[in-house]
Formats: sequence, structure tokens, C-alpha cells
Amino acid sequence: MAGGKGERLEPLTKHRTKPAVPFGGIYRIVDFTLSNAINSNFRKIIVLVQYKCISLNRHLREGWNFLSGALGEYIEPISPQQRVKDTWYLGTADSVYQNIYSIEKENPAYTIILAGDHVYKMDYSLMLRYHIEKNAEVTVGAVEMPIEQTPLYGVIGTDETNRVVAFQEKPNENPLTVPGNPRMSLVSMGIYIFNTSVLYEVLEADSKNQTSTHDFGRDVLPSLLGKVRLYAYPFVDENKKASKYWRDVGTIDAYYQANMDLIAVSPEFNLYDMNWPIRTYQVQAPPPKFVFADEPGGRMGIALDSIVCQGCIISGGRVQNSILSPNVRVESYARVYQSIIFEGVEVGRYARIKRAIIDKDVKIPEKMEIGYNPAEDKKRFTVSENGIVVIGKGEVL
Repeated sequence: MAGGKGERLEPLTKHRTKPAVPFGGIYRIVDFTLSNAINSNFRKIIVLVQYKCISLNRHLREGWNFLSGALGEYIEPISPQQRVKDTWYLGTADSVYQNIYSIEKENPAYTIILAGDHVYKMDYSLMLRYHIEKNAEVTVGAVEMPIEQTPLYGVIGTDETNRVVAFQEKPNENPLTVPGNPRMSLVSMGIYIFNTSVLYEVLEADSKNQTSTHDFGRDVLPSLLGKVRLYAYPFVDENKKASKYWRDVGTIDAYYQANMDLIAVSPEFNLYDMNWPIRTYQVQAPPPKFVFADEPGGRMGIALDSIVCQGCIISGGRVQNSILSPNVRVESYARVYQSIIFEGVEVGRYARIKRAIIDKDVKIPEKMEIGYNPAEDKKRFTVSENGIVVIGKGEVL
């Protein structure tokens, strides 16, 4: 499911759907879910698109076209067809219901439904094996979270066998907790495995429910309690770090922090594990270049504790604790600190940028300061709760 507006990520989603938002320099958010599917050896993938999907469709066409149609493999984006009703998608469940014919065409025993807007590593084949071993009819992927964070998520209540006994939608108080651990709750990851025959029945029933919002987490799954064999699958992290890594990057601050996780000396999220590669479209551009070395007056092209992608030129400027997407240019004496710079941005001479996200094709004028004067920044730009300055795609400064 990759059709979300991502309103809390504006202005980054002003011109693109949330799964198409750039992440980590060269990636799009959707790449993590798709890479998990490919690494799990799944080869029949439908991507449900809707909101401002041009850049997402282009990314899928250019970066995810390597499967063999001759072998029945595909990653196929599908826009709303209005085959079932004369509406756009009314919710996550409705998006699948309106494309039920695509599932019927393949006639699989199991259907796996994934959200395309989270950052994590997961082997879905292990979850499918669990689903089969439990003789489940529906299985929900679940990750443990401190109870303080539960107002942001759908919470799952289970018994000692992981059978689901209750749901709570973003509880502000008294959240359900993990059996034996009152400080942690199980939250839904937006990952569901259905016996396909059960999926047909529940979606048909939900489509006729006039009071439903047609959302899996809010409506469909709670309606199944006590009616089907419904289990939670505890998240097994392929990131292989001390703590499990799953991030919903649905806000500017969460998105910013997840990017910053990548540039630590020992990053929380490891992009460099060749046993679990994250695939994407690779821009055709020359290698990054750093010019002017310790000239009198302090001009030096340098990047420290940063990710610098292909095509970038650090021309006598300084970049630190930042991520530069392809084809970024940082001019002499400019300073970029703790920032995320999207493709094609030009940072003028003597400009200073700190704790900012600069979207594509923005030209930062000479001597401009961003992130140093909160009052002035709020007059001109979007500023998050934690003070991250965001400049939208192509804005003229």
C-alpha cells in the first residue's frame, strides 16, 4: 500500500506521495519494504498507488524493473481503477478491496499486505512460516514499544500464545501491555497475512458496512476478534543490532531522526550489510568530488561524519553530520551542519545551514543563514516541533 498523502510530512509531500519521499541520500522510503519483499524471495508484488504518484511510478519503473516477466515475476504499480465503485480509495482495506480481481487472478493461498512507508528490515517468509505453523487465518506483524509511545500507534492485546484478544487505536491512557512486561506494548506494524479465502470474505463484509472507515487497523481487524484465528507475529529484526529497528517516519521530526540514525559511527540502521541489501534506482552521475585543500583563509572542501552521494561537489565548503543526495553543490566557505540536502540543491558561498531539510532543486543564496534564527525561520519556512527547518521542493529564496 503506497498511496498515502503523508500530510504530517509536508512540505516534503506537497509534490509526491509519502512512500516516494527521498531517504538516506539515494533511497525512497518505499525501497525498504520492496527490498524486504525481494530479500524474502517474494516475486509477485502489486504496489497500490494513488496520491501524487508520478515520481513513485517513475522510481518503480527505473529502479525496480529487474524481475523476469517470463517467470511470472513482477512489481506492478496499480492506480485506482474504480472497477468496484466510483470512488478513490476510502481506506487501506478499501484499496485492497478495489483491486481484489488482481489477487483472484493469481489465486494465492496467502496474501501478504504491507505498508510502503516504514523503515526496517524484515524477512516476511519467517512471518509466513509462523502463520502456517500457528494454523492462523490472519496474522498481524507486531513490534514492542514503550507504553509512552502508544498514542501514536494501534496497540494489540495478546494472550501467552500470541493470539490476539483486543485492539486499541492510539490509546492516550491505559494501553494494553505485553504479558509479563507492563512497561511495553505491542503495536501494529501495518503488516498482515491473510488466508486469501478469509481476505475475500472480510473485505466484502467491510465494503457493505456503512459505518466503517474501511481501514485494516481501525475497522477490519477488530471486527475479526473471536471470529477467526487471529495471531500477532513478534517482529524479528534483520538489522541485527542490540535493539530492534522499526521506524514510522510519518512526521518531520521522526523522518529527520531516522536519517540522522544513518550517519553515526556505528549507525542504528545498517545500510552496509550485503547479506540484506537495500535496492533502489541509482542516479547516473560521476563520483563525489571535494576540492580546495586548506587554502589560506579557511577554504577547504570537506565532509565529516556524513553521507555524500554521487555527483556532489564540495567546492571549498564544509559539510558535517549531514546527508547529501546526488548532484548537490556546496560552494566555498559555506557550512552545512546536521542537515538533509536533497538532489540538485546548490548552497551558495558563505551560506550557513543547520538542522534543516532542503528539498530538491533549491538554490541557497550567498550568505543566507538557515537554522540559526528560529523567529526568522518561522516567518519564511516550515519549522517542526523540534526546530527542524524544512524548505520545500523548488522554492525560490
